[in-house]
Amino acid sequence: MRNISFCFQMHAPYRLKRYRFFDIGQDHYYYDDMQTEDQISWLAQNSYMPLLGTVREMVSLSRGKFHCGVAVSGITLQLCQQFAPEVIDVMKELAATKAVEFVCVPYSHSLAYEYDMDEFVLQLKMSAQIIEEVLGQKPVTVWNTDLAYSDEIADTIHKLGFKVAMTEGAKHLLSWKSPNYVYQSAASKSVKLLLRNASLSDELSFHFSDPTWYNFPMDAEKYANQLKAIEGEEPIVNIWVGADTFGIRQNAGTGIFDFLKALPYYVIEREMGFMTPSEAAKKLTAGEAIPCPYPTTWCGEGKDLSAFNGNDLQQEALNKLYAVAERVRLCKDKSLKRDWLALQSADHFQFMNHIDAGHTNYESAYDAFINYMNILSDFLLRVDEQYPTTIENEELNELLKTINNQEKEIAELEKQLKAAKKAPKAEVKAEPAKKAPAKKAPAKKTAAKK
Repeated sequence: MRNISFCFQMHAPYRLKRYRFFDIGQDHYYYDDMQTEDQISWLAQNSYMPLLGTVREMVSLSRGKFHCGVAVSGITLQLCQQFAPEVIDVMKELAATKAVEFVCVPYSHSLAYEYDMDEFVLQLKMSAQIIEEVLGQKPVTVWNTDLAYSDEIADTIHKLGFKVAMTEGAKHLLSWKSPNYVYQSAASKSVKLLLRNASLSDELSFHFSDPTWYNFPMDAEKYANQLKAIEGEEPIVNIWVGADTFGIRQNAGTGIFDFLKALPYYVIEREMGFMTPSEAAKKLTAGEAIPCPYPTTWCGEGKDLSAFNGNDLQQEALNKLYAVAERVRLCKDKSLKRDWLALQSADHFQFMNHIDAGHTNYESAYDAFINYMNILSDFLLRVDEQYPTTIENEELNELLKTINNQEKEIAELEKQLKAAKKAPKAEVKAEPAKKAPAKKAPAKKTAAKK
């Protein structure tokens, strides 16, 4: 039986304000709160709420047979809590149905996996924690930033306890193979690898309302026929798109929401089903291992990182940012750590792309670079105040070891203290009773000598 696995990615960064050279050292607040709120409210009204509401209807109308995934970054959850709590409410409803899986994305939607693996680990843990706290699910699947994946990433997420990795079904990765199977990671066979069907996914994202597209006009019945017509017994077709496909890339007037709502009926009628990403990895037999020595993403024709680090501007910004990663993790300054997370969002570096800058408000890549570097300069001054750059790396590493050892020792002492508090009172009283005879013993010996 063929199954369809939908997954919708949700991410929005903090928007940075106009920050001038003369603000460096004077102004430590970097965000355009009004622009950030407007962005989240716009996404919630036009895309997130209509999409999640449609998914809720699809689950209900199909009597729980429609299953899908939602990949949401920690920063996006945080911003929705602040500016669009209604989105969180619907997410909680969907999580309670058990038909929707919330997939773990690095907290900042960052490039940490490429520049600082320790930071990548920390951000996955943070995202897993906020998903569990807010939505009540413990994620087992990882959607790395823009579906970035490599053998090193697979090995890392395996050590963290994740079971499934998602990535692009790129030609250089698959060669002649089909993306419509479950594969194994070459780095860790316990990690299952799911691959996006790029052609069928992009048909929704970019061609749904394109009158020049050979399949125009697209409707649910026609799309279900395409899914059914795939040759062979390929068991899983992964349709993964940005949530903004629904309502923004393809506005409501194109009929995209009606299309989505009708799709389960036609899929089930053709004896196909739906699965979440983790269900696909658990229930379907995994094929051979696929090696991936270098990061593969869903970006551009090259399916690589060039959208974020392909020019000198981007590389300069990224290298300067991650050069202080160890120092930031050492500090206890909450505002510094908050800024560290916000400044890592991959969007800031895409805005510096000369060709495809994404949804940017900057006039040019140079404009985005100058603004970001002014902010980064102030941020680096604040980091230097905490842990000066004059400290040698070896000295810094020793300091880090000392702090880590102290934290472990404190944690162990706290465990012992909790255990002591839970101990029965009878045991606490027994100790003085044993010591009492020992104190009288010397008196008896003296009396015997006399």
